[in-house]
Amino acid sequence: MTDQSTTAEKPGPAGRARRTRLSPRKRQRVSRAVQYAVLVAVAVFLVLRIDWNSLAQNFAKPEIAAEAWPEVITVALKNTIIYSVGGFVFAFLFGLLLALMRMSSVLPYRWLAIAYIEVFRGLPALLIFLLILFLPQALPGFQVPGDTYGQGILGLTVVGSAYMAETLRAGLQAVPKGQMEAARSLGMSHTRATVSIVIPQAVRIVIPPTTNQFVSLLKDSSLVLFLGVTSEYVELTKFGNDLASTHANATPILVVGITYLLVTIPLGYLANRLERRQGRGRR
Repeated sequence: MTDQSTTAEKPGPAGRARRTRLSPRKRQRVSRAVQYAVLVAVAVFLVLRIDWNSLAQNFAKPEIAAEAWPEVITVALKNTIIYSVGGFVFAFLFGLLLALMRMSSVLPYRWLAIAYIEVFRGLPALLIFLLILFLPQALPGFQVPGDTYGQGILGLTVVGSAYMAETLRAGLQAVPKGQMEAARSLGMSHTRATVSIVIPQAVRIVIPPTTNQFVSLLKDSSLVLFLGVTSEYVELTKFGNDLASTHANATPILVVGITYLLVTIPLGYLANRLERRQGRGRR
């Protein structure tokens, strides 16, 4: 009897497998520990392999970085903001017009808007700037108003308006149709109701994504360097590239990169805050 009871109490292979199987929480802990170990190993490898003295000499030389100031702010950043803000404003206005044309019941308007949006969303931004550079040769006697500023703003307008049009169209479609019906019932015309009721609500809806698009235009402003700008009109990338070429050192590129981040990171944080606040308001 004793031998039989002892034999019955011994777990079989299936029981031992169930006992040794890790719970989901333990598996998650093990997986996380392995990931941390890999990250630490990679970090240690990089710290040991990198020649920090050579890195500092080529990317963080204080005397070369000092030469970038204050022109990196007073000239390069100022011009970058001029190009970006000008391009954003015109891209927003033209994008709104395209969005309204895309939603129009008039077929030619829709076709023109669709053609523009698809073409300029499909072309690389650099190609658009190169086309603008050769525009005076294709149209003799034609000059873009505003000289270099005008050319840069025109390029960003063409690049940004195609994307802005789709963003604004989504915002216009997100406005409840009852808003238009209520306005029409009060005697407003379709145009007046669209301008005074629908568009303001659509603009509030698309503030977060348009903030992100401004950040994209800010970075695309670096393409202005392909227009052959002079020192008076340089933006951040052109400024850093010229100074780096002069000293055969990448420190100015690092300075310019930090300057970009000082603008883009707060704007990205603002866009996320606006998006979260908008999401809470819909609940």
